[in-house]
Amino acid sequence: MVSALFKFGLPSAAAALATGTLLFTDDEKKSSVFRKAFAFTQNHNAKTFDEHFPRGEWDKNWDFRDPISLVDKRKWEKADEAGRKKLIDENKSTATRNIILIRHGQYHLDREQKNLTQLGREQAELLGKRLANSDIKFSNLTMSTMTRATETANIILKHLPEDLPRMSSSLIEEGPPYPPVPDHKTWRPLDPEFYTEAARIESAFRRIFHRAPPSQKEDSYELVVCHANVIRYFICRALQFPPEGWLRMSLGNCSLTWIVVRPKGHVSIRSVGDIGHLTPNKISFT
Repeated sequence: MVSALFKFGLPSAAAALATGTLLFTDDEKKSSVFRKAFAFTQNHNAKTFDEHFPRGEWDKNWDFRDPISLVDKRKWEKADEAGRKKLIDENKSTATRNIILIRHGQYHLDREQKNLTQLGREQAELLGKRLANSDIKFSNLTMSTMTRATETANIILKHLPEDLPRMSSSLIEEGPPYPPVPDHKTWRPLDPEFYTEAARIESAFRRIFHRAPPSQKEDSYELVVCHANVIRYFICRALQFPPEGWLRMSLGNCSLTWIVVRPKGHVSIRSVGDIGHLTPNKISFT
């Protein structure tokens, strides 16, 4: 049977397609054969480069700090061409902001206060020494008001100049920033938690992430000690990636994530979850 099929069946079908005649009487088979033959031989329309590589667009004014957004509209309407150019120049950012996000150290999961473990304190000490030896002049430090983050920040601060400006913020406390995709098997906050906590964490993003103000003349290096969920969401938002992908990343305790915001609003990542200051026996992800 097989040899007969190859001997008689295929040449006959090929001949039928070549001549336009058919050996079938069923209407569905006729249309199916011709559709496939036409698609294979005739439907070769060339695609453009953009059709091959569809992409979104970068929102240039994502932080509403584009110079034209900062101009007083009343002054703009009254100004001539030279005056408008001056207004734009006065509101241009010229400095780069380096935002260094630090996850807190390992902590006790089974305690109400969730304070640092001995390992968590050791991680913070090692991180503080790394920052002190970096030769970077840090501009300020902002810490979450949750115990584990505040403890981590205070250990780090022992290694940094005493006059370094510091502040606490409840906006960067831990919480569910956005419904993740795919879902987590066991971590399932209620919808109302996402509704309230996502707004808070988004508010923190808008307060922390933006290009430098026109009044800032030198590059800044700003430390933010907070939590993994918050940092992962910040990464997605800063890079204009889909926010539902935040849970696909993992960050070690006392890790560094370095995000750069340039004067024109361009954003780049220097590092994500850097734990180079920790020896293998000091690494944890709790």
